[in-house]
Amino acid sequence: MNALVFCPVGRAIPALGGLDVEVRRVPLLPAATTLDAERPTLVLLDRSLALAAGEDRAPLDALAGVAAMLGVGDPGAAAPDAAIPADILTGFVAADTPVDAQRIAIRGALRHAAALVGARRAMRRETRSADDLHELTRIGVALSTERDLLTLLEMILTQARRIGAADAGSLYLVERNENDEPAGLRFKLAQNHTLPNLGFKETVIPISPASIAGYVAATGEPLIILDVYLLGSDVPYSMNRSFDEKVGYRTKSMMVLPMRSHRDEVIGVVQLINRKRDFGASLATPGSVEREVLPFDAHAVDLVSALASQAAVAIENARLYEDIEKLFEGFVTAAVTAIESRDPTTSGHSFRVATLTCGLAEAVDRGGEGAYRDVKFNREQMREIRYASLLHDFGKVGVREQVLVKQKKLYPSDLAIVKHRFQYLLQRADLQYERERAEYLFNYGKERYEHVLAELDSVRMAKRSELQRYLDSIVQANEPTILPEGKFDELESINARTFVDFDGVEKPLLSDDELRYLMINKGNLDPRERREIESHVTHTFRFLEQIPWTRELRRIPSIAHGHHEKLNAKGYPRQVGADGIPVQTRMMTISDIFDALTATDRPYKRAVPLERALDILGAEAKEGAIDRALLDAFIAGGVFSLVDPARRRSQEGSAV
Repeated sequence: MNALVFCPVGRAIPALGGLDVEVRRVPLLPAATTLDAERPTLVLLDRSLALAAGEDRAPLDALAGVAAMLGVGDPGAAAPDAAIPADILTGFVAADTPVDAQRIAIRGALRHAAALVGARRAMRRETRSADDLHELTRIGVALSTERDLLTLLEMILTQARRIGAADAGSLYLVERNENDEPAGLRFKLAQNHTLPNLGFKETVIPISPASIAGYVAATGEPLIILDVYLLGSDVPYSMNRSFDEKVGYRTKSMMVLPMRSHRDEVIGVVQLINRKRDFGASLATPGSVEREVLPFDAHAVDLVSALASQAAVAIENARLYEDIEKLFEGFVTAAVTAIESRDPTTSGHSFRVATLTCGLAEAVDRGGEGAYRDVKFNREQMREIRYASLLHDFGKVGVREQVLVKQKKLYPSDLAIVKHRFQYLLQRADLQYERERAEYLFNYGKERYEHVLAELDSVRMAKRSELQRYLDSIVQANEPTILPEGKFDELESINARTFVDFDGVEKPLLSDDELRYLMINKGNLDPRERREIESHVTHTFRFLEQIPWTRELRRIPSIAHGHHEKLNAKGYPRQVGADGIPVQTRMMTISDIFDALTATDRPYKRAVPLERALDILGAEAKEGAIDRALLDAFIAGGVFSLVDPARRRSQEGSAV
């Protein structure tokens, strides 16, 4: 790039004709900010330009900081005009100074201009090196503490692009088979400054020299490519242009580096695309690509290589932590599966409660108004909430299966006995009809037979109808209710009726135990069964206490222990009040009640519609049983829609 010389309009400088420079005739001085910092620039400053600049010296001083300033005077002048600040000049020539002398002065000024460019470059390199060192240190600290693999990969690629001034980048991870041998290269992440909303799909490519990333993974050697469209036939890898053609992008310069573990194994590949002069520039047009894109230099290679080494160790650590988490996740899932296998009617309940509780925690974490506006949950606390929610019913393993899977008020065998009893009585009514009909024929023949037969049939049908009505009432009473409801006058009336059994013993139509179960006015359990079911909370706490939780998860037993407690101290098993119930448990309680109300997989009750379920929760909050602020967040955040897509459609129309 040749030097640029600004010359006053109308000023003749013969010496410029023999120099390889670009000359621009200007009536006014250029602003310092408009100059190319990488191009040596000389300003020929005469009286006209100095006066046009005004009395404020600041623009002149700024210009002198980035360009050489050579004073130009009229013929015969021995020194610069008084309007020209002499302290910013690198020299002076008059209009009639011999051409050779002018040329010497101009060349000296151009050397000064080149020195200014070099000084700026050195300063930028020094600043950049300090910034890069600081950034590498900061990144190293961040990488060593980040446990989430995807977040870690995002951080690695983002920082690699920033350090390498790359417009785009991709990150690949080596996948291993069951024998711990490299099996493929997974395209894990992509970023593109020019196309920020460009989606991508994870794919696996072979670890082979056929592709650029595969070559680096296979050989462990870095690749620096000036223009991937100009790859020669002497290399085994090639560039697939279909992506560029599809999205309208131009991939040009590329740097592809292996990420090596402490065992010197390649665990991944980082690929940077299109190094730019201006990191913030967009490469939306072919012209911008030609103007902005540079080759990756040695400095970028060194920095990104250092980052890649740090990244490899961090990725291995994150994978190890992830493996441990998966192991524990498998244990929790297996435990929940074991719980729910004992009671298939509640299958999925624990997972739905975990989804709802975590969703409510996220809604609270987003902030807003109310008592919990300053409450935040970090990643470990969210995991603690999730595990506590998943395991909140584990204590059901200590409850008798007969009670656990009870669907109606009567056990199936007991209802079968009642139905058998009524079937017996219905058959007796038919036998009574046949016996009386036969006796009439025997005693009276066919005299008035049709009339008597009609009367007997009417009595039989009335008896059958009564018995069927009684049985229907019993079957209906056998259905559990969510809320206390129903009168039992009909049951008491039935119980007052008697029948004679096979042994000739007179008995009530319903036994005392049958009547007691059928008169349960809420749910399907009597007090003794209810206490047995409620004991699952204590069993859960005792089981979870036996697990050696990490420091971050140590509150899981206590969070799960209180999920049936109420803020008004009317819950169970300890009847603790609000002070003894942490916010995590309060959220789980709301989720647990909501899912119990709306679950469609409970054969012993009908699912409550969304609006009705929220009304019931609202009534609970009004009575001081559950947390009103958390319920508001549950509703306002649409948390209830997380477990059933259909509820999302109901959300807009629901009013609570």
